[in-house]
Amino acid sequence: MILNKKPLTLADVTEYVKGKEVSEPLTNYLKEFGKISKDKSDKLKEEIVALKNPKIKEENIVKAIDFLPKDKEEINKIFLENGLTDEEANTILKIIKSN
Repeated sequence: MILNKKPLTLADVTEYVKGKEVSEPLTNYLKEFGKISKDKSDKLKEEIVALKNPKIKEENIVKAIDFLPKDKEEINKIFLENGLTDEEANTILKIIKSN
């Protein structure tokens, strides 16, 4: 039964499963693709949310944190349905690169 539907970063999932018995494929996935720590992930999320841009949804923030895009083109792929301006995309990219 699903009690709560909330997007989680890979860092959140890693923290959640720590000390629990989980499948080997999940463990391997988290090791391979979990690029940043929970603290860094939380800091990035706070900074992006602080922009208070209604176009930026929580699930897009989580994707951006997990993928850590390197350029504006990658940012726009994550926020495809939102149609970010160049300035908005560059601002998010600057936040990601600064951490």
